[in-house]
Amino acid sequence: MTIAVIIPVLNEALCIRQTLSRTAALGFDDLVIVDGGSTDTTCTMVESFIGSIRSASEHHPAPTTAAPIRLMTAPAGRARQLNAGAIATGCDVLLFLHADTQLPPNARQAVSQALSDQACVGGRFNVRFDSSCLTARVVAGLMNVRSRLSGIATGDQAIFVRRDVFERIGRFADIPLMEDIEFTQRLKRAGAVVPLSDTVVTAFRRWEQQGALRTILLMWTLRFLYWIGVSPHRLQHFYRMVR
Repeated sequence: MTIAVIIPVLNEALCIRQTLSRTAALGFDDLVIVDGGSTDTTCTMVESFIGSIRSASEHHPAPTTAAPIRLMTAPAGRARQLNAGAIATGCDVLLFLHADTQLPPNARQAVSQALSDQACVGGRFNVRFDSSCLTARVVAGLMNVRSRLSGIATGDQAIFVRRDVFERIGRFADIPLMEDIEFTQRLKRAGAVVPLSDTVVTAFRRWEQQGALRTILLMWTLRFLYWIGVSPHRLQHFYRMVR
């Protein structure tokens, strides 16, 4: 079972090198970074990291567990970038990772074990934030409980899926928001979606910058409007307005 990690990026210079450094050493079979038109140094940093890996392998040709890494471009939009990365790899399993999220050391083993059950079509990790404040712990706990009860996951939770299932259910919908929720709605109808207890660590920066309460209200409002049928294209305008 081969597993590819796909990371969509757009102006992620603050965190991308750390994510690449940690993810590349976890034993995955492919690591695809999909840039959506960054205007900062994201691409330069990715290319520099790839160059350092190649240089190290030339000077130390001993076997390594580091995944091959490549950078590609795609039209901006997380769904488009995720789909482009999935098309670019031939691996059996696709794991979609945010640029500011760190996988646990046993991520590959956890995914492989979950998918050893043929009834399982995919899954997600638990999440916690890189902040020890009470608000961060409460928000992460609510996210995990909500996901476990509903079977719906968000991109912060590092969604993974069998490639054949991903293709069969139609990939990510080309929508500007809620692509993760819309996708996992369809995924859980295809079979069992496993909520792993293993934890990814994601940045609390968005919540801190916008204010935790304001961000919570925004996300709840957007999701409520989505659930009652408001188009993600209309929600995008509201999202931009309040941010």
